[in-house]
Amino acid sequence: MKAVVTVIGKDMVGILAKVADQCSKTNVNIIEVTQSVLQDLFAMIMLVDISGMNCPFTQLADQMAYIGKEMGLQIHVMHEDIFNSMHRI
Repeated sequence: MKAVVTVIGKDMVGILAKVADQCSKTNVNIIEVTQSVLQDLFAMIMLVDISGMNCPFTQLADQMAYIGKEMGLQIHVMHEDIFNSMHRI
């Protein structure tokens, strides 16, 4: 099972490190990462494997949102089933 993590906000040092640290703590494997900095705006999309996750999905989403709030970012975690349903023609 996979999920998509999106991060948007003002660029600063440590964004990727904080998100990756939370993935590590919850046994979520990062499969792919793409990120861009446009002027001072940071945008990142991660594809993660949640099959070995050691907490409920909602807890992961809440923890990521909390990290985002602390850093002044928007961090969303979306299960691949919802992502696929939203983007199916």
